[in-house]
Amino acid sequence: MNRLKQPREEKGRNVVSILETVDAQTGERTVLAEFDYLIEAPNWTRDGKQLVYNSLGLLYTYDLSTGVSQVVESGFAVQCNNDHVLSPDNAQVAVSHHTYEDGQSRIYTFPLQGGSPVLVTPMAPSYLHGWSPDGRTLAYCAERDGEYDIYTIPVDGGIEKQLTDAPGLNDGPEYSPDGRHIWFNSVRSGLMQVWRMNADGSQQVQMTFDESNSWFPHVSPDGERVAYITYRKGDVAPGDHPANKQVEIRLMSGAGGEYRTLVELFGGQGTLNVNSWSPDSRRLAFVSYRLKE
Repeated sequence: MNRLKQPREEKGRNVVSILETVDAQTGERTVLAEFDYLIEAPNWTRDGKQLVYNSLGLLYTYDLSTGVSQVVESGFAVQCNNDHVLSPDNAQVAVSHHTYEDGQSRIYTFPLQGGSPVLVTPMAPSYLHGWSPDGRTLAYCAERDGEYDIYTIPVDGGIEKQLTDAPGLNDGPEYSPDGRHIWFNSVRSGLMQVWRMNADGSQQVQMTFDESNSWFPHVSPDGERVAYITYRKGDVAPGDHPANKQVEIRLMSGAGGEYRTLVELFGGQGTLNVNSWSPDSRRLAFVSYRLKE
C-alpha cells in the first residue's frame, strides 16, 4: 500500500483513489494501493518495475515490488496535470504544466530521475499526449484561435505543425508503436469517437462508431490492441470528460473493428488519460475512485 502522507486535497475531488491493474485477456482486476487523496493517470515504465502517476501538481513513481511512492523532482513545474508521457527510452518525462505567469498549460520535459524543466511549447494552452517512438516529436492538443486541434512539435522545441482542422475538439493524440499512425479522439461526428491518421496528419479515419463518447485511445506495445475510456451517451457532453462518472475501459483491435468491455468502473477524468499498458502488452494500469462519505 502507499506510504506517503496525504498532501493537500484538490478542490472538488473528495475521493479515495484506487490504483489497479487489469488482465487484458481475462479482465481480472488487481488492486495495488488505495490513496486517501487524488492520484491520476499511471504510466508503466518500460522495465515493468514502476508506475508513474500525478497527484496534486507533482509526479510520483510507484514501485510495484515494494508499494512505495516517491516524488519526482520537477523544479518549478509543480502544477502538472494528468498529461504526462515518458520518452521511449524512459530517460525523460514530458508534462503539461500550468505556468505561474498566466495559468495556461505548456509542455515541458525533464529527467524522469528528477531535474529542471525545459520549455517545449511557448504557445498556450498546449496539452501533451504523445511521444513518437523515435524520440524526436511530441503530439498534443492545443487551442489556437478558438479551435482545439492536434499539433506536433520537435521535442527540443521549434515550429509546431497542425495536423487536424475540424470544428470542435480534437484531442488525445498518441503514436502507434511503429510510428506510422497517430490515434486520437474527435467530436466531428457529433459524439466523441476514436480516430486514426497517418503521422503526418493525412488519411484521418474514424475507428469507433458506437452510441457513446470515447476518449484517449492507447495502443498496446505490440500494436495488437487499443484501449480507450467510454462515457455513456447523454451522461456527458461529447466534448467533456469529467470525473466521478460510470465509465468503461474498452478494447478493440489495432486494426479497428468490434470492441469488448474490459472494465466497468466509477471514474473518468484521471482513470486512463495516458498510455498505461504494461511492457508485455498483457495488463493495463488505471485508477478508479470512491467518493468519501
